[in-house]
Amino acid sequence: MLHAGFTGGGNITETHMRAARAAGLEIAAVCGRNAEKVAALVACHGGTAYVDLDRFLAHKPMDVVIIGSPSGVHAEQAIAAARCGLHVLTEKPIDITTERADIMIAAAERAQVKLGVIFQDRLKNDVLRLKQWIDSGKLGRPLLVEASVKWWRPPEYYSGSKWRGTSALDGGGALMNQGIHTVDLLLYLLGEISRVQAVTKTVLHDIESEDTCAATLEFASGAVGVLHATTAAYPGYARRVEITGSEGTVRLEHDRIITVDLRNPPALSQSETEDRNASANSPVVSDVRGHQRVIEDFVEAIQTGRDPVCSGEEGRRSLAVVEAIYQAARTHDAVLCGAGG
Repeated sequence: MLHAGFTGGGNITETHMRAARAAGLEIAAVCGRNAEKVAALVACHGGTAYVDLDRFLAHKPMDVVIIGSPSGVHAEQAIAAARCGLHVLTEKPIDITTERADIMIAAAERAQVKLGVIFQDRLKNDVLRLKQWIDSGKLGRPLLVEASVKWWRPPEYYSGSKWRGTSALDGGGALMNQGIHTVDLLLYLLGEISRVQAVTKTVLHDIESEDTCAATLEFASGAVGVLHATTAAYPGYARRVEITGSEGTVRLEHDRIITVDLRNPPALSQSETEDRNASANSPVVSDVRGHQRVIEDFVEAIQTGRDPVCSGEEGRRSLAVVEAIYQAARTHDAVLCGAGG
C-alpha cells in the first residue's frame, strides 16, 4: 500500500483525499497554510497535519505527494517533493508557466520519480471511446472542432479567495483554471495545436485576469477549431465538444457522447453513468470517480514503470497552448504554439 501526502486545504484537496482513499492509498499527511482547514481535513480523513512544507516532506512513511495548492506554487512544491524522492501527482495546470513546468519535469527526471498531472477527463468512458474512434479512423480526417465551456462562478468564488483570478497564483482566469481541461482534451483527442488567435476580456467579474476567452485553433493535422471559455455565463451550461471529420460528426456534452452521425456508425453499447459533478456552476467535486481513476492510473505507473496517463510532458502541452492564446490576445496576432511566453 502506498502512503500519500497532500498539499492545500481547499475543496480540491478534500477531493484528492476522498479519491485516494477510494483508490486504496493510505492517508499519511496534509500540509497547508491554513491550519484550521488542514486540521479539519485530517479530522475527517486521517493523517498528520503540517503547516511547514519541509517538515511535511520529511514525514514517514510517505511515497507520493498529491498537490492541491494554488497553481502558482505547483512547481515549487513538486520540485521539493522530488528532491525528497517522492512521486508527484499535481492538480491541473502543471504550473502557470512552461518555464517552471520544464524545471519541474527535469527535477522529477533527476530524482527518478513519477510526475503526473490530474486531467481526469482523459479517463472518462465516452472520451476513451471517442479517442478510439478517432485513432482508428472511424471519423475520417478531422476537419472542424467546436468546444464551448460556458460556465458560471458567482462573485464570491473569486472574492472569497486570495488566489483565484490572480496573475501570480492562478496564472490567468477562465482559460487557465477552467478552460485548460478542454484544451487538454482537444490535444488528447486530436493531437498538436500549431497556431492560435484569441480575444480575452474581463466582462463581468472583478478579477485581475480574464473571465471570458474566445480562440481559434489550427491543428497540426489541418483541422481548425474554436474554443470559448467563460465563468460569466449564468447559470452555467454543460461543456460541449463537437468534432467533425470527413466521415461524420460526434458531439460530447458533459463528457457523454450525445450525437453520433457517422457514415459507418460503430455499434454502441450502454455507457456507464459518468460523474454527476455540477462543474458548470460549482467548483465542488461531489463525485470523485474521475480523480480516483487518475490516482489508480498513477499508482499503476509507479508500480510498472510506465508513464501515467498524463505525464509532466503531457501536462506541459496544454499549458503551452494556453500561454500562446494569452500572447495572441495581448498582441492581437496569430501565435505559433510553443512560441508564447
